[in-house]
Amino acid sequence: MSDAYREVFLQEAGELLAELEEVLLELEQTPEEPDLVARAFRALHTIKGSGAMFGFEDVAAFTHEVENAFDRVRSGESRVTPQLIDLGLRSRDHIRALLDGTAHPAEGESILGGLRGVPAGGGAAAAPAHSPAPGPEAEGGAGPCVYRIRFVPPAHLWITGTDPLRLLDELRDLGECRVVCHTDRVPPVDELDPEDCHLYWDVVLSTERGENAIRDVFLFVEGESDLRIDRIACADGDAEGVARIGDILLERGDVSDEDLQEALSQQKRLGEILVERGRISPSKVASALAEQEVLRKGREASAPEATVRVSADKLDRLVDLVGELVIAQARLAQRAERGDDGELLSISEEMDRLTAELRDNALNIRMMPIGTTFSRFRRLVRDLSAELGKEVALVTEGAETELDKTVIERLGDPLVHLIRNSLDHGIEPPGERERLGKSPRGTVALAARHAEANVVIEITDDGRGLDPEGIRAKAVERGLLAPDARPSDRELFDLVFEPGFSTAEAVSSVSGRGVGMDVVRRSIEALRGTVELDSAPGRGTRVTIRLPLTLAIIEGLLVETGSSSFVVPLDLVEECVELGRAERTRSHGRRIIEVRGHLVPYVRLREWFGLGGELPEMEQVVIVDLDGTRFGLVVDQVVGQHQTVIKTLGRVYRHVEGLSGATILGDGSVALILDPQKIHNGAAAEAA
Repeated sequence: MSDAYREVFLQEAGELLAELEEVLLELEQTPEEPDLVARAFRALHTIKGSGAMFGFEDVAAFTHEVENAFDRVRSGESRVTPQLIDLGLRSRDHIRALLDGTAHPAEGESILGGLRGVPAGGGAAAAPAHSPAPGPEAEGGAGPCVYRIRFVPPAHLWITGTDPLRLLDELRDLGECRVVCHTDRVPPVDELDPEDCHLYWDVVLSTERGENAIRDVFLFVEGESDLRIDRIACADGDAEGVARIGDILLERGDVSDEDLQEALSQQKRLGEILVERGRISPSKVASALAEQEVLRKGREASAPEATVRVSADKLDRLVDLVGELVIAQARLAQRAERGDDGELLSISEEMDRLTAELRDNALNIRMMPIGTTFSRFRRLVRDLSAELGKEVALVTEGAETELDKTVIERLGDPLVHLIRNSLDHGIEPPGERERLGKSPRGTVALAARHAEANVVIEITDDGRGLDPEGIRAKAVERGLLAPDARPSDRELFDLVFEPGFSTAEAVSSVSGRGVGMDVVRRSIEALRGTVELDSAPGRGTRVTIRLPLTLAIIEGLLVETGSSSFVVPLDLVEECVELGRAERTRSHGRRIIEVRGHLVPYVRLREWFGLGGELPEMEQVVIVDLDGTRFGLVVDQVVGQHQTVIKTLGRVYRHVEGLSGATILGDGSVALILDPQKIHNGAAAEAA
């Protein structure tokens, strides 16, 4: 068997094991859900079959025994119990060890002995997999269904005070909705009674809510209206294909079979023929076309999306090549702008557009939902809370938020440390929580969201929180604070990130609030991110991590000071203003500038990096927004926007404060990428 095929199996097995772990943790919360049992069984069955095919006989034999245990649950012979979940998770870990070649035979025998001892019977806790699925009218079904609704209200609808447009808006709230209004019942003007309703509507609605939710919309008018609701397709594959428009009109009763057959004998479009012959109104044809379009879209959406498995190395190489292409394009654009060749300039502009599109597509390929990282923490919280004798629930939000795969891979360890900290020293034991009037079950929340060109991740717990006075006393003891210093709570919390800083009285084998937090900060800053700590005693702690979407290519603002070029990340830039000699004189040596009635502190890059040279008559101030704090970077001139391919810094610049990377400009020179947050923090520390 080829090593390449075995590698493919190992990758797929890893994905199946991750899915199995996720399903088992969900099954622990909802043991009566037969779909979860079926998913666990399918994952095990696939691993067993593929393992035997690729020569992993030990994996196949062990997985077969585990599969049998879940098959008994699937058929209703046994039920889901905490013991079965524990054994299932241990089985998952043992299969992983078998694949890695690190398994201990005694562990496998222990697991299989436990599975054989799982009691049979127990009835309704696990329904058979073949039990009937809920009907299409059940609320919250497995997928959306398409409904055809005809709503013909009574003529006196207006008198009752009912607004049909509000009813249609409520239908739109249920799902994707197409509405066609029919006017063929409106009488001539001389016979029209303005107090009567002569309109009626056809609606095609795609929703997961079911027929009962639709009828609830018409609850107060259904008795006096002509209301018809037909389910015409469902996600489970009721319809083989998209119905023809003639079949739709015939099924609705809008046209007779004789008229339909006569129209089909003509060469014109069916709808046109029926309208021309006066057999049907144009609005009814439009309604049927809308239904046909919704059905076609539903069929296309339900088709499985084709995917191709590509190694991470190939993706990295692709992004590297795109980065080189961006640099080459910058050189081409610079050459074209300096010359007088109009055709060359046109080609350069077209290349610039294509390069930008290729760059965006290449970066999007590397983007992954952060939920792939979140899912691993559910197991961590489950096992660690049991070890510590605590009751802790993990709540996640924003798992669909996408981030560069490299960032996700390097983010795992810092998040593990923060979550372990929360469980060990943040969340109180159940008895202590009850004495404090809290729920005995603590909560750790893990949330992610996009914020402009960044991703913000928050880890929040509802535990005991940090004690500012305890931190202050420890800082004074270690010489980090003067005894008479009175820093703010945020400044005190920032001390937790100092190397070796901890307020814990005893060292825990799991973690220590503050122990290793310096490593967390260094790891986040290595990703060009920031981390902040906020806490309230008795109420909990929140750690906020802000990360860039990608580490490969960013949009930047190119600036110059003296003979040096710098790039400011464009997503931080708020505006650029001028700083003249007169303005510098009025500030009396204080490094502040008034911008629209507000004083903004600034740092002159010439002084920060010790570049020397004469100040120009008119300087430029790049105002950046750092999480709500405005801060200025003073430069000689602003060149303009620049696509920045991020390169790592050499050893000479690696420890220079305020730099996060470098890039190559179109003329082949190097520009340094600034880290405005570090410059601001350093300036604030110097001023303190």
